[in-house]
Amino acid sequence: MSDAAARLDRHMLEALICPVTHATLKYDASAQELISERANLAFPIRDGIPVMLVDEARALQ
Repeated sequence: MSDAAARLDRHMLEALICPVTHATLKYDASAQELISERANLAFPIRDGIPVMLVDEARALQ
């Protein structure tokens, strides 16, 4: 487990929602991303901090 993953707080992750759809997100530990299936976006987690900006999200195929 990386240092960034170790610092993530499960309660914080559960409280985060997609900024586009306001739906819950799924945590992908291997990719260090929060996935919004409804918006088809993956929000990165950098240095243990979720980046919830649409401009920074990766479009899912």
